[in-house]
Amino acid sequence: MPPAIPIALFALAGFTTGAGMRMLDPLLPPIAAAFGVGIAEAAWLIAGFVLPYGLVQLVAGPLGDRMGKVRIACFAVLLFGAGLIASAFATRLGGLVALRAWCGLFAGAVIPLLMAHIADSVPYAERQVTISRFLTGMVMAQLLAGSGAGVLAEQAGWRAPFLVLGLLALGVGGVLALRLGPALWRRPAEVAGGRGMAAYLDLLRTGSGRWLMAIAFLDGALLFGGAFPFTGSFLIEELGRSPGEAGPIVAGFGLGAFAYTRMARPLLRRFGERGLLTLGGGALAVLLTGLALAPAWPVVAAIQVAMGLAFYMFHGVLQTLATEALPEARGTAVGAFALALFLGQSAGSLGFGLGLTVIGYRGAFLAAAVAVCALALWARRGARVA
Repeated sequence: MPPAIPIALFALAGFTTGAGMRMLDPLLPPIAAAFGVGIAEAAWLIAGFVLPYGLVQLVAGPLGDRMGKVRIACFAVLLFGAGLIASAFATRLGGLVALRAWCGLFAGAVIPLLMAHIADSVPYAERQVTISRFLTGMVMAQLLAGSGAGVLAEQAGWRAPFLVLGLLALGVGGVLALRLGPALWRRPAEVAGGRGMAAYLDLLRTGSGRWLMAIAFLDGALLFGGAFPFTGSFLIEELGRSPGEAGPIVAGFGLGAFAYTRMARPLLRRFGERGLLTLGGGALAVLLTGLALAPAWPVVAAIQVAMGLAFYMFHGVLQTLATEALPEARGTAVGAFALALFLGQSAGSLGFGLGLTVIGYRGAFLAAAVAVCALALWARRGARVA
């Protein structure tokens, strides 16, 4: 095993990669203006990051199992930081899109590999609590990245957020490399999971593996790519809020998610994993129904905070179960979980968008509520709890 590394350092690595994904939310208009293109063309910067981020899971998991998870994650953070700094000096939109693809490729390897390493190092009884502490970085990225990038861009131009985050990523990667010491340059002798890509077949041969991938796909389709991304548009188009007003309301989700990272231990002790799946999933269904019926933005604001807590109660159990899906190749298992989530997210955004044209926002949220209720019941029945 590599030297013991503080969870806070892993959380910082998660923050940098999460911020790299969310930082473009307020930057598209100034970037489009700088390169003389429309928002639709500038949106390739989002796709350029997200697609490699999801697809790299196919390679990153087996590579981490073979070569050492923390080693690969460390190199990925450093290369991600280098790509961000290069992005700050891009002179053409096409070059910036290519650099966003570079950043997405390496960012996508970091969180699954570090989560798999945590699973290798922490007993199952403590694992969900430890993972919740690790996820603090991602949650803070959701809360701060968009607003921070927007403020920085207003003061110093759109290139400044890329430069600042790139320097932070290089700093985090550098500290991680120092903590690894000589272990950074040598493959750990006890690394398992030598079957490489064939480990995916091992995962899919088990009923629990197929169940977990299906649950992750539906989780991504109904929530990550379905209801959640459309809440801001609902506030603007149905409740008359401006984009500037909708942003902080939607960010309330991050407050609820942060509350989960502080409450994970007592929640797990009180309800257990099956209870959290039921309670979190049931709460999500109720909250989505409330969203469909919301008469004004203050109701949506309260729902968003509760939604963040409920989602991580549900999703946190699934993440922990993913770490046990293939113990001999955890990097592959967690990478497969992340890939299924990403594919579901992609399908969900298309499906929810189509639903809007047929039944509108409120009808689509109600449909999602019914589907999430069914998903929670299936998750409770299928979960194999240690």
